Amino acid sequence: MTDAPAFPPATERDIAVVTAQLGRPARGVIGIGARCACGNPVVVVTAPRLDDGTPFPTLFYLTHPAATAEMSRLEVAQLMVRMQEALADDDELRAAYERAHEQYLRTRESIERVDELANVTAGGMPTRVKCLHALAGHALAAGPGANPIGDWALRESAWSPERCECDDPGAALRAE
Repeated sequence: MTDAPAFPPATERDIAVVTAQLGRPARGVIGIGARCACGNPVVVVTAPRLDDGTPFPTLFYLTHPAATAEMSRLEVAQLMVRMQEALADDDELRAAYERAHEQYLRTRESIERVDELANVTAGGMPTRVKCLHALAGHALAAGPGANPIGDWALRESAWSPERCECDDPGAALRAE
């Protein structure tokens, strides 16, 4: 019983791209959860415990600047308020969000069990909608249907991994 998908490991080039995307050194990256149409990382899979020993609950970390900007725009536009209201009113949505939380925990614990993170996921799961960046990252890495709130955010988004919006779309091809 494992939910540990085989995420492709991050290459040195991936780490360099993520470092540039974040504007700071990438930390704890153990794989790539999703990529842009041009091949650049969109979501990294982060170790549950960083090299310095710090517990890190956000297994799926959204790094792509256009994606993160769009999730921020949706948060400012009060999409999380609508989502929170829907969670309160929709038993099916609430159950699916709970399943997303459970799947997230199983996936993270299949990589490493961190006692400080027991039953803690990201983005407010399973009862709140707190961070669209984390929820969209989970949805992109785990695939459609895995996280209904992350899927909803991606549907509302003007950004898509199917359309390159990298600062330099040709960089991924030239670096190979």
